[in-house]
Amino acid sequence: MHDHITGVEAIALDIPLRKDFGGSTYHVLKRSTVITRVRTQDGLVSEVYNGDNRSHGGEIVRIIHEELAPLVRGGSIFEGERLWGAMFALSHAQRDRKTLLEAIACVDCAIWDLVGKAVGRSVRELLGGHRTELPIISIGGYYMEGKTEADIGREMEAYRRAGMAGCKFKVGGLTPEDDAHRVEAARRAAGPDFVLAVDANRGWSAPDAIRFARLVEGLDIRWFEEPCHWYDDGALMARVRQATRIPVTAGQSEITSHAIRRLIDAGAVDLVNYDASEGGGVTDWRRAAGLCHAAGVQMAHHEEPQIAQHLLAGVAHGTYVECFADPERDPMWQAVWANRPPIKDGIMTVSSDPGFGIVLDESLVRRYRTG
Repeated sequence: MHDHITGVEAIALDIPLRKDFGGSTYHVLKRSTVITRVRTQDGLVSEVYNGDNRSHGGEIVRIIHEELAPLVRGGSIFEGERLWGAMFALSHAQRDRKTLLEAIACVDCAIWDLVGKAVGRSVRELLGGHRTELPIISIGGYYMEGKTEADIGREMEAYRRAGMAGCKFKVGGLTPEDDAHRVEAARRAAGPDFVLAVDANRGWSAPDAIRFARLVEGLDIRWFEEPCHWYDDGALMARVRQATRIPVTAGQSEITSHAIRRLIDAGAVDLVNYDASEGGGVTDWRRAAGLCHAAGVQMAHHEEPQIAQHLLAGVAHGTYVECFADPERDPMWQAVWANRPPIKDGIMTVSSDPGFGIVLDESLVRRYRTG
């Protein structure tokens, strides 16, 4: 059969950044990702990149080459559920499941890319083709030494100039009062027609998150993302959600659709930003999206615009694509993704090419590959 998989290649990239793009609970000093090129018998090759795991790129590549490739080689790209199940079964043994799921995501997204290429359809169409355009927002509001409210204002203006519909703004690293002042500065500079969401990266206790939410409630905040500490965030977020009119978003820290079901069952979320690159690829993202649709919960997507554009445009309850509009934060977005779709007036036109439709700059891939 022509659609059978004959080869699997994974390449880790590391691109150093010029400054630290940190949030409330982490630091970012390089842009990392994994490119996956799966080949079929009739010569189709996938071109996808997944994730921003800054410490385990080499391990993800090793898992793909040594553990996952033998499971999918010889299988048909049209048997994605069966191949996914075979890969996921490796998670039952005690091991680092998060990194395994990231590796599975790389291979699964590559298979979806190949299905699209084999039938001449984009992944957006394969998932249902709900629309061809999506609003796009930039992740920003990073904590930087000496950054003033005027700097925050200039940052919002820069996102507008870059064609963004809005910004997802970092909070959770200071007191609720201090972070509320930062968000007020962003809203003042951005004006009323700019989408402003806030993201605490699990930085606060429930009382502090509620205190912050009440301080910014009048600023038309689109959502409050990951407000509460990691250890009991489903229950804590449900408390925050009850206490504020601001919609609550979470899911990016989960690695299975089962965990998304638990968030829904807990009454913790209005939006889910499950990340296909963290949770085993499109196959499991689609399951999570089905659960959310049935529960009246909207879909966002953590970063990964090259993947998220297709997922969120494919379904009826998708919201905003996210990117890093700051040229220094994401060289993949700025330079390595060579055929990035046009962005105008806050709208990204989803790639209509088969599969994910991604073309990468091969010279930059060679320059930044780690192995």
